[in-house]
Amino acid sequence: MSDASAGQTTEIARHRDQAAAFLVGSIIVTVLLYHVIPYGRTIGYPLMLLSTLVHELGHGVAAIMMGGEFDRFEMFADGSGVAYSRGAFGRFAKAFISAGGLVGPALIGGIGFIVGRTPKGARIALAIFGVVLALAVVLVVRNWFGVAFVGATAAICLAIAVKGKPWVSQVAVVFLAVQLALSVFSRGDYLFTQYANTANGQMPSDVQQMSDALFLPYWFWGGLCGLISVAVLLVGLRVFFKAASD
Repeated sequence: MSDASAGQTTEIARHRDQAAAFLVGSIIVTVLLYHVIPYGRTIGYPLMLLSTLVHELGHGVAAIMMGGEFDRFEMFADGSGVAYSRGAFGRFAKAFISAGGLVGPALIGGIGFIVGRTPKGARIALAIFGVVLALAVVLVVRNWFGVAFVGATAAICLAIAVKGKPWVSQVAVVFLAVQLALSVFSRGDYLFTQYANTANGQMPSDVQQMSDALFLPYWFWGGLCGLISVAVLLVGLRVFFKAASD
């Protein structure tokens, strides 16, 4: 191996180790933010909005997967959101669409851990995420608060992917992955409630809609979605740290 190749390999390994350290630090800070630090939830307000964004997009993508259409979604300043879809949905499809919002953030977080193993992969993923959000602003976001937040998030992701150093993209992807993967815990009470209070009023929660479409009580589906999210988190972390140790 040439000195140049050896140096490049060492540099990649160093960046990976730095990303792994940042990942661990992000997990610790996030847990402290939501459960220990005074006014932590206020400080983490933008992170809550990020989980709402991916949650609602998860409903829309699930609707498309079930052969329907994702009409629009709205986000509100209180952190709530509503996704609207239409189609000839059967009972399973309705339950699948409801579950898409609950496990969607963890799935995206798991993918983030995988692509975040290398600076190049992280940069590409961040650019794709930014483009998807920009398209969402044009195609499905239908209120001013949602347009402002989704548009700003898209701009930040694209700016980092295009202008930032490769390691910055890697750190950004790892940070986003941690926030999305842990959102099931930071807002875990939603998994075990029958009704959701949004800026549009009270409506059945996602888990209650799953219960209505299928069978068994809402808390069963909340627990199942929580377990799926935990499993995705553990697999993503294992893949990431395995790469870091190779």
